[in-house]
Amino acid sequence: MTPSTLDQWLAHCAAMHPTEIDLSLERVVEVRARLGIDFKVPVITVAGTNGKGSTCAMLEAIALQAGYRVGLYAKPHLVHFEERCRVDGHMVDAAQLLPHFEAVEAARREITLSIFEFTTLAIVRLLSQAPLDLVILEVGLGGRFDAVNAFDADCAIITSIDLDHMEFLGPDRESIGREKAGIMRAGKPVVVSDPLPPRSVIAQAENLGADLWLFGRDFNYAGDRQQWNWAGRERRYNGLAYPALRGANQLLNAAGALAAFEAMRGVLPITAQAVRNGFALVDLPGRFQIVAGQPTLVLDVAHNPHSVAALAQNLDQMGFHPRTHAVFGAMRDKDVAAIIARMVPLVDSWHFTDLPLPRAARAQELAAIHAASGAKPPGPVTVDCHAEPRAALAAALAAADPADRIVVFGSFYTVGGVLKDGVPRLGARHVG
Repeated sequence: MTPSTLDQWLAHCAAMHPTEIDLSLERVVEVRARLGIDFKVPVITVAGTNGKGSTCAMLEAIALQAGYRVGLYAKPHLVHFEERCRVDGHMVDAAQLLPHFEAVEAARREITLSIFEFTTLAIVRLLSQAPLDLVILEVGLGGRFDAVNAFDADCAIITSIDLDHMEFLGPDRESIGREKAGIMRAGKPVVVSDPLPPRSVIAQAENLGADLWLFGRDFNYAGDRQQWNWAGRERRYNGLAYPALRGANQLLNAAGALAAFEAMRGVLPITAQAVRNGFALVDLPGRFQIVAGQPTLVLDVAHNPHSVAALAQNLDQMGFHPRTHAVFGAMRDKDVAAIIARMVPLVDSWHFTDLPLPRAARAQELAAIHAASGAKPPGPVTVDCHAEPRAALAAALAAADPADRIVVFGSFYTVGGVLKDGVPRLGARHVG
């Protein structure tokens, strides 16, 4: 029976292919050709270990403020699958995706596709048929063999590169950088916003003859606590307000986005006012998202040592909170020991949670890793385990005073789990 709802299609896709991740491109390229997917507008692809989602959100916000019609493919989602596809700043409806799932199913015939490959083709087909001026595609895993790389980019952005998905991408930054560099195209601009990129990234750009934009050489930023300035090869923006996205690394992401717009200025000119408005209005849930309340709630999808180090730095720069309660869940294949060790000095109360995936670490496993971490906590520490993120948040709230803070971090499923019914507005049970 042919699926008739988005949930049915997603279940069909999940059951089709023997593995969730299959790093190869030939099958996607073949189905793309059968579908006849082609873009008549500029395409920007964004790869990297951390900062991809923020960079995509900034590109989208600035382009919308410049008056362009923008399509965005971003992943993963926090709550609803439809979050992955945005047209003109709005999430598409599930019903809009159904004809494109049907088209991919008809075109693939004997070819099996992983769920990521199938859904990428469906979403990209929708974007290719929409009346747009710019399409932004976020790479999922790596770059060279990611399904997004079946589509040629007019400009590529590579954000920070760090150790993650090493079982697929290689054991060090040079290997991982080589995989990310697979999104480059000959003669096209590639913006690298990592301040210390692996040599493999630079070498690939030189070998291809790509137009390489390096942070610190071709573009840079400087600032104080009130404002910041950006300089590229020919353009400058002075007296910029900080982006609405909080966090220590957001200026690197913002600098890369502006470099991409300068590189694309011949086909996508933007005004300084569009830049200012875009940074002021950009929104991306789950990226050091601070929810005012009692206690304060912080939501962050940091799930590898590099992003958790940035989270810890951001937490250090917040105002005083007597105690910090952490809700944490993660995939078993992450460097959980390094993540927990980095957060131990900041956390007074841990609430580990199960997640609804086979590859997720169980809460008891996380607690055991915490017990063996050897890192020095700030004082007496409590540890509890929970069956799901909302239960973990409820327990953290019950233990918290109004002046405390609760940090929900780790997998997208951890943060998404507490956002299922909307953004929680916390009210502590007692004072003092």
